Amino acid sequence: MKVLAQGNSYLVQATAAGGKIRGVAAVTTEIVEEIRRIHDTFPTATAALGRTISGTVLLSASLKGNEKVTVRVIGDGPIGGIIADVDSEGAVRGYVQNPHLDLPLNEKGKLAVGEAVGKNGYLYVTKDLGLKEPYNSSCQLVSGEIGDDFAAYLYYSEQIPSAVGVGVLVNPDFSVQAAGGYLIQLLPETDKNLMEEMDARITNLDSVTKMLSEGASGEEILSRIFAGYDPVFYDRKPLAFKCRCSRERLEQILITLGEKEIKDMIEEQNGAELKCHFCNRVYTFSKEDLTKLLEQM
Repeated sequence: MKVLAQGNSYLVQATAAGGKIRGVAAVTTEIVEEIRRIHDTFPTATAALGRTISGTVLLSASLKGNEKVTVRVIGDGPIGGIIADVDSEGAVRGYVQNPHLDLPLNEKGKLAVGEAVGKNGYLYVTKDLGLKEPYNSSCQLVSGEIGDDFAAYLYYSEQIPSAVGVGVLVNPDFSVQAAGGYLIQLLPETDKNLMEEMDARITNLDSVTKMLSEGASGEEILSRIFAGYDPVFYDRKPLAFKCRCSRERLEQILITLGEKEIKDMIEEQNGAELKCHFCNRVYTFSKEDLTKLLEQM
């Protein structure tokens, strides 16, 4: 597994109010910047992809062992599909179909992520929990702004009232200044007054990118939300951009194409060239390489 970026990216978890509230915060600035550099994303695409990556990281907080979660955001907007993938070890990767999409700022002066993604479509979640079949679920997009869509997924698909805030701040030179997010969940039988208090705090909270760009840590973000409710922090997990692609994996993909397809590659292309969507690494298979694969079939 190739480690392409590592450093100050992490997620942290906490509970508050005697365990009645659960919180997760993620700082993903370095990861989103590395992915931006690899895919040469333009600002609107960077924001949409970065928000999806941060949201997927938040969903990954409960993973154990060799588990992983993959999120696909498929709307009817010009950005196309957005894919993010995170495993239990904190390995993060992602890509967007139209990396060079950049739209004018919206009426609020913000990057037009909702317009780029579109409101008609779905957020798909696949959890590989090490069972025979992965667990698949989905939710219709509610805004295309990503954070709202993750919150809707958690409410409708997992029946958990949740608040999700994700954001990406892009510099004038297209680099990423700040990226991350938070997830707040009210556990069953939470007092109505406490629910209303949390809702008011989150409504009045500064944006994720404002807090991060001013130097706030994940712990400090959760502390602002949970102030006065005795937050207990645990499980600070480092994150890194890692790609699991390998020549061996690509060989298996070629084999699944079948004997006829491989023979056509030999005869018509004198070989094959495959590129990983996540890290853009190119794998070249010569005529001799493909012939050896045929012998293994």
